Amino acid sequence: MGKGGGCVPSKKKKPSSLTGDSTGLNNTTTTINPPIPIDDDLTTGTTTPAMITSRSVITRSIKIYVVYYSMYGHVESLAKRMKKGVDSVDGVEAKLYRVPETLSMEVVEAMKAPGGDGEIPEITAEELVEGDGFLFGFPTRYGCMAAQMKAFFDSTGKLWKEQSLAGKPAGFFVSTGTQGGGQETTAWTAITQLVHHGMLFVPIGYTFGAGMFKMDSIRGGSPYGAGVFAGDGSREATETELALAEHQGNYMAAIVKRLAQP
Repeated sequence: MGKGGGCVPSKKKKPSSLTGDSTGLNNTTTTINPPIPIDDDLTTGTTTPAMITSRSVITRSIKIYVVYYSMYGHVESLAKRMKKGVDSVDGVEAKLYRVPETLSMEVVEAMKAPGGDGEIPEITAEELVEGDGFLFGFPTRYGCMAAQMKAFFDSTGKLWKEQSLAGKPAGFFVSTGTQGGGQETTAWTAITQLVHHGMLFVPIGYTFGAGMFKMDSIRGGSPYGAGVFAGDGSREATETELALAEHQGNYMAAIVKRLAQP
């Protein structure tokens, strides 16, 4: 919890997920790497939920889709570093995707948005079915996800009807303008999207270790997921914020890999 005098996890004690048991449930050969050092600063076409009766052996590479919306590049910087964390887990690969812009180019130019990496493709709702796990990133708008990401989730109605994403794990990472601007609430209010799809929300908790307790510099992120403070738009993500994003990618990859085991 860490607020209001509540119980605060030990800074020195590593969580069970980092001590050889990838999920804290039982022994497995899949392990989650320790926190990254910081330098600085089934469905049948009906609405009836599918019953999972067996688990097939995964022989292909496990795919985690890092899907994001970024107007000024802050979320995109986290997404790219997150991909590095995912790719560091053997047998798991990350794919970066942008969600479509809903504003006209005239409005985007008026807002002096620099535009994102054009080499990263836009994703359609139908493509989500191919992912084994997801990390969704977006800036806040009054404590909730940006309209562009909400519009994308609104386009997943067919997947919801067929429960095509049920049982798949997902996490969030965010960007806010100020320290009280929604680092937690932006992710918290987004959980409803996963609930209706029957997806599994995977927060990072305090698995980042001592990095979660640094007080000597401004840092975005929370137990819900990685985050960055954008300020007036000119502030760039610090190495601490990027390291947390990389850790979340690594952590999610290990969790998804563990869930894929027969």
